[in-house]
Amino acid sequence: MAFSDEPRAPREEVRAEIREFLSTRRARITPEQAGLPAYGGDRRRVAGLRREEVALLAGVSPQYYIRLERGDATGASESVIDSIAQALRLDEAERGHLLDLLRTAGTPTRTRRRQAPARQQVRPTIQRLVDSMHGTPALVLNGRLDILTANALGRALFSPVYADPEGTPNNARFIFLDRQATTFFREWDKVADDTVAILRAEAGREPYDRDLSDLIGQLATRSEQFRVRWATHDVRIHNTGVKRVHHPVVGDLDLPYESFPLGTGTRWSLVSYTPEPDSASYDALSLLASWAVSEGDGGLPPQALRKGPHRSSPPPPDPPPGRRPLRSG
Repeated sequence: MAFSDEPRAPREEVRAEIREFLSTRRARITPEQAGLPAYGGDRRRVAGLRREEVALLAGVSPQYYIRLERGDATGASESVIDSIAQALRLDEAERGHLLDLLRTAGTPTRTRRRQAPARQQVRPTIQRLVDSMHGTPALVLNGRLDILTANALGRALFSPVYADPEGTPNNARFIFLDRQATTFFREWDKVADDTVAILRAEAGREPYDRDLSDLIGQLATRSEQFRVRWATHDVRIHNTGVKRVHHPVVGDLDLPYESFPLGTGTRWSLVSYTPEPDSASYDALSLLASWAVSEGDGGLPPQALRKGPHRSSPPPPDPPPGRRPLRSG
């Protein structure tokens, strides 16, 4: 379900995910922050809460919590999970991720099989909806951030992502393996953090998705920036926000976005980008729409793309002038 240096059996993989997720959440909270006395002083062997302290805060026995953190989810009620989530100060995304992991750990081994890649075909009604959104870039993404379809303006906006030679355009692969990403995304650090958090949450929901596992393995193998972020076990929900990009044709755009789930039983979402009316970004997007019409297919010419070879770990050695250098992780 996730990248690791050593291959593990499926049951051990899930247990390791639970252990590592809960231990990273414990490490964020000191006894003082939790209102507990800090016994041991400088002799404490952990940076945050001990397992016994989490158990105390959650109102369960230390043995029960230790067993749970080791991946034994047998009999874990939702009220107990709520108490642990409160003790560890988990947000909505983190609580959902923990529930996904525990649900997987509690699934009988015989029902857990690694899923073969499934064909990702967008329904004609969804395609017509996307194409009808004139003046608004619109994309359909799946849970591993493949762009399944887009309207003409969406293809024009994310044309550098579409230049990926590896097949289906994928936002995560572009962000971590393409040298253009640190120029295209003006807040690359934030975008990179959010992208890994989305993939981590998806791995908890779909631990045996072969395409997702392959993508995570590829990114972990080729990008140090990805590996550092993956080790944090952070998860987040991103339904709205602002994407700040530097487009190779029209320059800087600040694009508020909304993400809408497309029905039950799928992790697909429709994402639309709508700049403030009469803003510089609105004018730039209008110019891009005119350019996309003139180009016909929304693809960038080679001289505009300035495409270079893929690289394993952004940022470039010398960041563009005026940009702060990326932190190391």
